[in-house]
Amino acid sequence: MKKATGKSPYSPALLRRAAVDAFRKFDPRQMVKNPVLFVVEVGMAIVFLLVLRPDLFGPSGASRGYNLAVFLILAATLWFANFAEAVAEGRGKAQAETLRRTRTETMARLLLKDGTTKMVPSSELKKGDLVRVEAGEIIPADGEIVEGLAAIDESAITGESAPVIKEAGGDFSSVTGGTRVLTDWIVVEVTAGKGESFLDKMIALVEGAKREKSPNEIALTTLLAVLTLIFLVVIVTLVPIARYLGADLDVVTLVALLVALIPTTIGGLLSAIGIAGMDRVARFNVIALSGKAVEASGDVDTIILDKTGTITYGNRMASEFIPAPGVSEAETVEAAYLSSLYDETPEGRSIVDLARRKGGERPAPAGSTPIPFSAETRLSGLVLPDGTRLVKGAVDAVRRELERVGGRVPDALLKRTDAIARSGGTPLVIAELKADAGRALGAVHLKDVVKPGLKERFAELRAMGIRTIMVTGDNPLTAATIAQEAGVDDFVAEAKPEDKITIIRAEQAKGRRVAMTGDGTNDAPALAQADVGLAMNSGTMAAKEAANMIDLDNDPTKILTVIALGKELLITRGALTTFSIANDIAKYFAILPAMFAEALPELQPLNLMRLASPTTAVLSALIFNAIIIPLLIPIALRGVTFRPTTADRLLRRNLLVYGLGGIIAPFVGIKLIDLLLVAFGVSLVLWVITGLVYPAVTTVVARALFPHQAAGSLIVDADGTVRGSSLIAQPYAGDGWFHPRPPAGEAYDPLHSGGTNLAVARPDYQAEVLRRMDAVRKEAGDPALPVPADLVTASGSGLDPDLSLPAARAQVPRISRATGIPEAELLALIDRVALPRELGLFGEPRVNVNVLNEALRALLAGRR
Repeated sequence: MKKATGKSPYSPALLRRAAVDAFRKFDPRQMVKNPVLFVVEVGMAIVFLLVLRPDLFGPSGASRGYNLAVFLILAATLWFANFAEAVAEGRGKAQAETLRRTRTETMARLLLKDGTTKMVPSSELKKGDLVRVEAGEIIPADGEIVEGLAAIDESAITGESAPVIKEAGGDFSSVTGGTRVLTDWIVVEVTAGKGESFLDKMIALVEGAKREKSPNEIALTTLLAVLTLIFLVVIVTLVPIARYLGADLDVVTLVALLVALIPTTIGGLLSAIGIAGMDRVARFNVIALSGKAVEASGDVDTIILDKTGTITYGNRMASEFIPAPGVSEAETVEAAYLSSLYDETPEGRSIVDLARRKGGERPAPAGSTPIPFSAETRLSGLVLPDGTRLVKGAVDAVRRELERVGGRVPDALLKRTDAIARSGGTPLVIAELKADAGRALGAVHLKDVVKPGLKERFAELRAMGIRTIMVTGDNPLTAATIAQEAGVDDFVAEAKPEDKITIIRAEQAKGRRVAMTGDGTNDAPALAQADVGLAMNSGTMAAKEAANMIDLDNDPTKILTVIALGKELLITRGALTTFSIANDIAKYFAILPAMFAEALPELQPLNLMRLASPTTAVLSALIFNAIIIPLLIPIALRGVTFRPTTADRLLRRNLLVYGLGGIIAPFVGIKLIDLLLVAFGVSLVLWVITGLVYPAVTTVVARALFPHQAAGSLIVDADGTVRGSSLIAQPYAGDGWFHPRPPAGEAYDPLHSGGTNLAVARPDYQAEVLRRMDAVRKEAGDPALPVPADLVTASGSGLDPDLSLPAARAQVPRISRATGIPEAELLALIDRVALPRELGLFGEPRVNVNVLNEALRALLAGRR
């Protein structure tokens, strides 16, 4: 099974994009879909009006600064909630971009009714069209193979490099547009019109464009809306109570109190939890066709499993060699090895592998010839140089050959082969046949091998209350043997494909949630009936359309992982809901006593946290309410760790960790924030605003609108190597480069620069300038050259990257001699990268020496 990568899926680019998207989500048309956050946004708008006009609703004791602080905290609360959702959506958008690059316009070989072909763009294909696809070509559209067989590269969709064999008429006949035919040719009947392909559906799903809320999510949203309404009523009733008690409650405080008490934590994380749940499934290469499917997998308590391919490998494998009476094990193993040496079937390969492990490997004698298997003889083997035949095959076929040359299969060996057959295995007999004699050398026990680790996983499912049922067409004895070895709870033997839907309905009639896997057209009704239907991507289109999940790895055991991920989603949502509601209860008892303790001294014993004042109580609760959301974002996106155990244990653990933790956290957090507010007062608020909020906002805006400048105006060459910043002059040694202004000494000294008016009066500075002028004239070969001032004087910082155009042109003769580039070409290069006056008015035309040298580097590279 393909595992989810351990590398963090949340790249810096994704987080930057999410930070910008979080601001876009302030749109009320989006916010109204979440009742809790919509109430917060309405409250923020009211507070903003009060920032502009504090007396808008009448005289108020709240200052403009207090109103501004509340407004910024509410804005941060909304941004954090939007950021959580944007990060979760960002993963889907990134996956969608990858899939979108896979979708390319190709030419298709359309088969016409008269038998001829016509090349048409894939976008013009319609349902029912027949197209021929040959080796090396891209399959132009989704469809079913109606003729031919081919190996197909589906790595663009599944990520798996191994090709998949698809053929007409089987359960593996569907193909996906955008995949490539590697060998042979196929004729495909198009089954999807434009915009309806599997790739289009995948893009829409991972982008979240069609993500529908699950019933549980809708119910929880309704509960949160009801709780919000209840707290709104509580806040409204506080107004007359406060007036009666003589307490002063202004509108901003009431809004802040409402936001602190309503379940904003889970309200802000609910959508992110659902999206992240689908994303976690996608990271295991499973496409969930709805959020409801992922959630339903968490409620599953019965799994219907096919024996072949799911519980067992589906290929009979050699498990033991049984020597005939009077024959040594070594001789039996060696004969089994030689008789299977040229057998390319999975069974033959497994016999060779087992013989090697038992030391029976030896080269075939020179001159030996293989005996190919045929349906008529049901034998295969090897003819030795002396004419002796070593054969293996079905018991009756080998017995017939032995009797033909006067030999026989010993009764003891026949009893062992009968026992193997009764246990559900397949016995093969090995014999040595000569012209007039023959003898049985032993038998091989072939059996369908149970996949390792399944018994332990089924035991974990059993502990969680999930029942496993194996469905097989084998006889009851074989089915019972495999069921016992695999550890399933029940089995249905001699089952036909259409019996699966009957089994599912019977389980559902008992009130159980059922999951199953399938890949064939005959599985489609059962996949549609099951609460969770996982179809294999290699299966038929009918199966994939009936299912609500598709496994791109074609691994039926993936259903066990999907169920675990579904339970993880439900546990995460339940845990954070418990934490959020426990938070609200704690905040209710923390804030209200502090607000009314002065007006109603009888409430003083309930003021457990001894908050300093009503103002700090509300601000502390608001700040805690805001910062708890980003602290919980990693849990919402990663999910609460799921460990297989009983529902009662899970409930107790979550109540202890998230219920009790949700009560304790606000008491500790609010009290700590209250102490900080009292200790630092306005300084802390200003520090948060100017030291955290303002830098964060400016950083996000700068990186979104001016990413190049925000990153330091880096200069990157064609190879991706960072050469420096265009803001700081870089030293370029050698005669073949443009030199920047001189530095202000080895260590910065303003007396060696224009950074002080004392510089020009220093004799040593004057002497240095004269020396530099002589050097420039010597390099140019012109003793009378007017030397630009910026070639011989340092800037105030000593790091100025700009040169005047005369200063750049004065260096052209030296560079031309060193590089062989004509002076005219160098002068044209300077003009090409020159910068004009700022706004056309200020300063002089100039050139950035770093940019100029990189342009020179590119020019030199092009001349080589």
